[in-house]
Amino acid sequence: TRLFDARAINLQRTGQLGTFPSSLGQEAVTIGFALAMQKNDRLLPSYREHGALLCRGVTLCEQLLYWGGDERGSDYQHARKDFPFAVPIATQCLHATGVATAVKLRGEPQAVVTVCGDGATSKGDFAEALNVAGVWQLPLLFIVTNNQWAISVPRAAQSHAETLAQKAIAAGIDSVQVDGNDLLAMEYASRQALERARAGGGSFLIEAMTYRMGDHTTADDARRYRDDDEVSGHWQADPLARIRAYLVEHAGWKKADEETLQADCQAELEQAVADYLAVAPQPPEAMFDYLYAELPQAYAAQRQQVIDRRGQEVADE
Repeated sequence: TRLFDARAINLQRTGQLGTFPSSLGQEAVTIGFALAMQKNDRLLPSYREHGALLCRGVTLCEQLLYWGGDERGSDYQHARKDFPFAVPIATQCLHATGVATAVKLRGEPQAVVTVCGDGATSKGDFAEALNVAGVWQLPLLFIVTNNQWAISVPRAAQSHAETLAQKAIAAGIDSVQVDGNDLLAMEYASRQALERARAGGGSFLIEAMTYRMGDHTTADDARRYRDDDEVSGHWQADPLARIRAYLVEHAGWKKADEETLQADCQAELEQAVADYLAVAPQPPEAMFDYLYAELPQAYAAQRQQVIDRRGQEVADE
């Protein structure tokens, strides 16, 4: 995930990718809950869950296509029941209540996971989703990734609540605050909540405490609103360093293992980048192809106009 982030930022800086949100420093949150999910569970992410989607079977090339503005990046070949990235804030929480309602009505033994940030907990969409999930006892796990910053708004200015986890109390939903930089803690808490949801125990909320180490997106410069010293201090809790130390102590992880893993991941990433760059762009009329199952006549006429205009331009050339 971290290698992917760095490569995607380089692609964006060289004009080969659109605006990109790094998950630097938050990897344990997304990997943790993803490892706890079963294959038939449903995921409705926000826009920073690259690692979770990778765990769920979404390829690196598909993710690059999405951030390159190609709708084919949302047409997952494997994780067919998972939803695409959601850039609008907290809207996915409401979508998740709809999916969870369908799961419950069908009597399916699955759970739904949706993810949002600390800033999203101030949105009405989030509060409405919590209320519905609580009153209908939906099999839904809310992951609130508290990375301390809602773009440039710090957590202290976002809410006067002592914790964001306690926002679930008003909806009658149990919640817990977890060290989001501890991969094992995130996996354990998520697994407990998901097993309970599948068994009919209702919704749950996990506030994952972490820190956004990079800019909000490649369109942001976090140095304008936070000090470098603040960021530097959080490197001491780097989730990758923590899980590496655990593996060294408890699983005999060695430098050679690390080097082999790094080389394998880098090779896979470079192949994904090559595949992404080799994908031919879609024709202009493709903008109409992802809006409706059956395109309304008014849009069909506009689509035809685009096709005709493109044909004329080709003829003129």
